Amino acid sequence: MSASSPKEKEKKKKRTIRPEISAPKIQTGRQFSEEDEVEKRDPLDDLKEHKQACSEIRNSIKSISAMKDAGKPDTGEVEELRTQGTLQFLVLKKLNRLAHIRCKKVRDSTNEAKQKIDQYHLQLQNLLYEVMHLQKEITKCLEFKSKDEEIDLVGVEDFYKEAPPEISRPEVTKNDPHQQTLARLEWELEQRKRLSANFKETQNSKNLISQDIKSKKEYLESLQPKLVSIMQATKPVQESLNMRFDEIQEQHQTAQHLPQPLYVLYMQSSAYKEACDKNMAVSIEGDVEAAKTVESQQDQEQDEDSDSDQEEQEQSKRKSKHRRHTTSSDRLEQKREKLLKSHPLTVVLEIKCKEEGTLHLVFSYLLVLKIVTVTVKLLPGKDVVSGNISGSDLLAPDSILTCLYPGDEGKSTPNPANQFELNRLSMDSFSFYISKVGHPYLWVQWLSGLQFLTASPLTNDQVSSSHMEETIRRLRRRVASRLSLQKQLASLEHGSVPVSSEYMSLFPPKISSRLVSWRRSTYDDFAALPYCKHLIDSCLAKDSDLFFTTCAERGSAKLKVEVVVSPDYPRTPPVMAVVLQWRTDHTNLNDVNIRDMEAEVNIHYGELIKGKSHDQLLTNQIQRMLMCFDLFLETEAGNEAMEGPAEFPKEKICPRMTRGPIRSKPYKYLPQMGIFTQR
Repeated sequence: MSASSPKEKEKKKKRTIRPEISAPKIQTGRQFSEEDEVEKRDPLDDLKEHKQACSEIRNSIKSISAMKDAGKPDTGEVEELRTQGTLQFLVLKKLNRLAHIRCKKVRDSTNEAKQKIDQYHLQLQNLLYEVMHLQKEITKCLEFKSKDEEIDLVGVEDFYKEAPPEISRPEVTKNDPHQQTLARLEWELEQRKRLSANFKETQNSKNLISQDIKSKKEYLESLQPKLVSIMQATKPVQESLNMRFDEIQEQHQTAQHLPQPLYVLYMQSSAYKEACDKNMAVSIEGDVEAAKTVESQQDQEQDEDSDSDQEEQEQSKRKSKHRRHTTSSDRLEQKREKLLKSHPLTVVLEIKCKEEGTLHLVFSYLLVLKIVTVTVKLLPGKDVVSGNISGSDLLAPDSILTCLYPGDEGKSTPNPANQFELNRLSMDSFSFYISKVGHPYLWVQWLSGLQFLTASPLTNDQVSSSHMEETIRRLRRRVASRLSLQKQLASLEHGSVPVSSEYMSLFPPKISSRLVSWRRSTYDDFAALPYCKHLIDSCLAKDSDLFFTTCAERGSAKLKVEVVVSPDYPRTPPVMAVVLQWRTDHTNLNDVNIRDMEAEVNIHYGELIKGKSHDQLLTNQIQRMLMCFDLFLETEAGNEAMEGPAEFPKEKICPRMTRGPIRSKPYKYLPQMGIFTQR
């Protein structure tokens, strides 16, 4: 190798000069402690020193690599660079040890802090537990109730008034609540001892009285056979004097086996008969032995039904499908029959309606449905008119008592629970079975003391007694009004309008229009007429009403009247709708005079009633309608100029033929003056 020039040596010296590195210094005479050094050194300075050492190592490696690539095998310079790089690795090792020592110290300090925190947390939990325990003890003390608090002690003022001074000790107890409570308890004990002694004395007196009552009861029981023998001996006398005490006693004994609603009905009707109405008869019919059986087995059958249902279900699973279907249908039919089963005893009420006849009512009680039904039969008198066609069903059992009270048609059960029972057995509505069990009118339930304000009925004697007199009065009134209506319909069918003498003054002496037909109609026919729609919309005509159609004629004019009679007639007056056929059809839809004509009978019907009798209202309304028919024709014909004799001569006195812008006609009749005028 050739010797290097002075410039290259100087350059080499410059290149080999490095900044001073804090290499580990060997200390002599004392022990080196890196742990103490960690505390003195700053971690940021160590980080900078680490970066600088890494940079030096990187530069040395680059220089060596560059020299080898340049082909300068100057081993001295390469060796120096390698030595410098190696020294930097020592620095990195030292920094690594210092970092580990520092990390260990931080971990140790962290563990010490965690241990202190755990210790403090444990102390806190102990304190919280002690606090909770003390709070529980405090709550127990606050909620503690002594036995003396359950005793209803006398008041403080009464205590000082009634208790003797040796017990009350007011000079001590008034200032000490504890001593006051002890004194009151002592006084309570004294009072209870005295009351206990009084109770024992009263009990002994009661026992003596009970023994006396028992001895007298035995004496009275010994009299029973003697009284029975006396009653048997007096039977001939009772029959001769018409004093049937035995029958009354037998009826009363039978009444003990009636169900509660029928018993209330029997009791109240018997009392009303004795006090107010001698023309009424009350009796009990039926099998008494069967009633006793029902009374004793009714509760037992309910339990047996549930057990038998389960047994039959288990047996049906073992049989074929066809056999199971047959058995279930039979059982369903049995349940349906049981649902409609009535009590063996019935209450029979016979109401005599003077000359009209006798109303025969049979009241039955349905055991499962828990309602009372009635079957009706009218035995008319000798003078009752019969044989008319339009009123043939007025006295029918199914309709004679319809709407005795407003809205009570008797077609549905008044007990809301019955509908669920019928649905459960897939049965039709209750109206389908009325012919079999009777009508469940609301007034029947009232007479029996039943109120269906809730799902279960309640029996109340006051309900029965409050409705008894009014219902009997309505029953008699209904029979009389139906017989009167039947008589009126019979006359109307023959073309005659019967007007009694007391109502003759309400009409003019001569009415030229005549009734030519009277027949029965239906609700569907009535609803199909356009001029009748307003009556249906106003609920003045319902499906339960009676509908009639009548025709009147005078000359070439024809009057057709649709009549609606309520089941509650005459309490609810009849209403009418009119069509007048003369040259054209005049109805309430196209002629205001027809509306006035309808108003005369539908609104001003009160003028056709005198006193308390309303029975002739229908024929009076028909008579007024014929009168208005005459007025319409005479006033219309009088306004027309015609040659020759008039078809409708003026027979009635009308000061004014028409009045007002609507040309209203004089339909109102003034009997005192005998003229017609407008309203």
